[in-house]
Amino acid sequence: MHGRPAAPTESTISSANWDSRDLTGERYESVLFTDLDMTEASGVGAAFTDCTFRGVRFNASTHTDAAFLNCTFVRCGFFDATFSGCKLVGGLFDGCTHDLLKVEGGDWSFTGLPGADLRRASFTDVRMREADLTGARCAGAEFRGVDLSGASLHKADFSGCDLRGSDISGMDPFTVELRRAVIDPYQAVVLATALGLDVRD
Repeated sequence: MHGRPAAPTESTISSANWDSRDLTGERYESVLFTDLDMTEASGVGAAFTDCTFRGVRFNASTHTDAAFLNCTFVRCGFFDATFSGCKLVGGLFDGCTHDLLKVEGGDWSFTGLPGADLRRASFTDVRMREADLTGARCAGAEFRGVDLSGASLHKADFSGCDLRGSDISGMDPFTVELRRAVIDPYQAVVLATALGLDVRD
């Protein structure tokens, strides 16, 4: 976010086959992963800090209570990947695919997803404070119970998106596409107030 450079790496793991690998408890710091196959990998409590992933396939992988802190993802595939209770604070996604990505709980604050295609992704009960979703394509996606406070949402497309239960207090309806979005009554009041309406009983 804000054009920060990727964290410097000190070692490289390239073209390895981690298909179906058990990542439980593994720890990596300042590692560059390139062209790695992590299809159907899974595990609990893995930790990646200041790592960079280039061309890594996370397809159908399952990550539980894992941490990807201050990591950078470049041209990675997340088809049908699941992140449950994971921390991706400070993560930056550049040119990645997110079809059928499922994020359940956890902390994705300060993540950079500018221009990301999230139309077939779902985020549930996730903290995404001050995340960068500038220009993100979220039409038809699911953002249920997501904390979007302080998030950068300029020109993001949430048309047809299920936003119920999410904190959209910082959403500017003049700069965000919201046609056919599904919201709850409280959110309707928030948006009406943002439009300058005087809401009364």
